[in-house]
Amino acid sequence: MTDQNDQTPVQQPAADVNAPSVTPQGVYIKDCSFEAPSGPFIGGIEGQPQVNMTMRAGNSVLGQDAYEVVLNLRLEAKGGDKVVWLCELQQAGAFVVKNLGSADLMQVLNVMAPNYLLSFARSTVAELVTKGGFPPFLLPLVTFEGLQARRAQQAQQADAAPTTVN
Repeated sequence: MTDQNDQTPVQQPAADVNAPSVTPQGVYIKDCSFEAPSGPFIGGIEGQPQVNMTMRAGNSVLGQDAYEVVLNLRLEAKGGDKVVWLCELQQAGAFVVKNLGSADLMQVLNVMAPNYLLSFARSTVAELVTKGGFPPFLLPLVTFEGLQARRAQQAQQADAAPTTVN
C-alpha cells in the first residue's frame, strides 16, 4: 500500500476588489503628557482622588481612501483642590477604508475606529499612571454608538427647530 499525496493546489476564490473593507494601517501616540506636580507622596488628601475625564474623537483625510482618527483624552485626578495627576493623550490610528457609502464611512470614522483605538488608549493611560507612582487608572467603557446617536438626534432637532426671520 502506498501513500499518495495530491499536490494539486486548491484554488481560492479571488477577492472582490469592490467589497467594502476597513484596514488599520497603524496605531500610534500622536501626543502625550503626564504630570504629577507633587509626585505620588502628595499629602492632605483623604480617600481616593476624583478623576474628571473628557474624551472626543476627530478624523481627517490622509489621502485617497486613507483616514486618520484621533482619540483625544484628558484626565485630571484631584484630591480636594489639589491636582494629584494630569494625563493628556492623543491616541491615533490610520485606516484605509474602501467601497463604503458616506453613512457607512461616518459609522467607521466616528464609531468603529474610536472603539478600536480605545483599547490602546486604555493600556497607555494605565501604564502612564502606574509609572507615575499611582494605582493604575482604567478608562471606562465608552459607547461611541450612543454618542453618535445623540449627535444625530441633536442635529435632527436643530434642523426641525422653527426659524424666525425679523
